[in-house]
Amino acid sequence: MQLRAKLRSGLVIPAHPLALTSQRKLDERRQRALTRYYLASGAGGIAVGVHTTQFAIRDPKFALLEPVLRSAAEECRGSNVVQIAGVCGRRNQASAEAQLAAKLGYDAALLSLADLKQESIPQLLDHVRAIATVIPVVGFYLQPAVGGRLLPYEFWCQFLDIENVVAIKIAPFNRYHTIEVIRALAQSGRAGEVALYTGNDDNILNDLLTQFDFGTQAIRIVGGLLGHWAVWTRTAVSHLALVKRHSDQIPRELLTLAQQITDANAAIFDPIHDFRGCIPGIHEILRRQGLLEGRWCLDPEEELSPGQSAEIDRVCNSYPHLRDDAFVQEHLDEWLR
Repeated sequence: MQLRAKLRSGLVIPAHPLALTSQRKLDERRQRALTRYYLASGAGGIAVGVHTTQFAIRDPKFALLEPVLRSAAEECRGSNVVQIAGVCGRRNQASAEAQLAAKLGYDAALLSLADLKQESIPQLLDHVRAIATVIPVVGFYLQPAVGGRLLPYEFWCQFLDIENVVAIKIAPFNRYHTIEVIRALAQSGRAGEVALYTGNDDNILNDLLTQFDFGTQAIRIVGGLLGHWAVWTRTAVSHLALVKRHSDQIPRELLTLAQQITDANAAIFDPIHDFRGCIPGIHEILRRQGLLEGRWCLDPEEELSPGQSAEIDRVCNSYPHLRDDAFVQEHLDEWLR
């Protein structure tokens, strides 16, 4: 119940990146510095082992899943943040990852169904039930452009019947699909138990500002679990606080801010190239701030797209109020201790 209450309160949950050296080995010092940055920024949770952390950490030649999960768990020890571990793969892999997360003290699993593209809805639901016996589950609607699959309204209605489901991250980057998930929750009778989180990095503030009403019960997306919030996290915390303060009457300025955040996200996430530069884009912001030494990914081919660096320059110059550079510079040495 405590976990549900925390999630229902509405949290900033950054999707944790992976810090690497120039040899593409884990840079544990900077990995821990990132976690310290998120905690100091006021994030209410962290999500580790997710897309932003790079799914390749599971490859046996890297074997980084457990070290990365353990590092973040150790840094969070004694704090009140919600710790969410990414869990993916078919049954054996997903069960093993869920058990590892539970052993390390994680509160919930963000369960990806991306590797189960051919399974029927009943098979998907059986998979969710199996993982939910190990650890509380955060559902995940991942956009097809980065490996997800379409999950119809009927799936979400039955998904919400699973007792140990505590939240859903909605990230299809599609308004129709987003509304289907929210409608399923509104009509499930579990809106007081299951929290909705936006993963729509292209529509963050609008998701949070909207009160959805399907003629039954008004319902809101209460927080975000976002790769975009892996950067400028201190500012993201202030944005969520603004939304909560103005939930009944929305100032026009917040709608303008929503547009600016989406524009900044386009530069960082690289949708013009089908999101190929998404993770390097996140790394580039963190590199410029000094939190990362470079923007290296496990895959040497994963780099900024042509013109992406100039786009990042543009949004950094256009929207200085979105950045938290001064906060990072003030505390960087203590986080890198």
